[in-house]
Amino acid sequence: MTTAQKPVDTLSKKAREAIIDQLRACHSQEEILNFENWFNHETASGPLYEVICDFLRNRYISRGLAAKWLNVLLSDRENQLKR
Repeated sequence: MTTAQKPVDTLSKKAREAIIDQLRACHSQEEILNFENWFNHETASGPLYEVICDFLRNRYISRGLAAKWLNVLLSDRENQLKR
């Protein structure tokens, strides 16, 4: 059984490119987490991890870049759960 994934096709090409550029500009884990916090609170596009997964699925970003960003987000979640 497969489940339908909610596409992030509602993002315009400019918005998609702006998000990718903003994430690429983040050089530290703290910057990525700050951007995630802002993104999740200020946009209606869904959680950042879903947007990154959609970018990966549609080949807008490389596997390595997606892995880097998702690793930071998941590591932060793990640390929050351990507290």
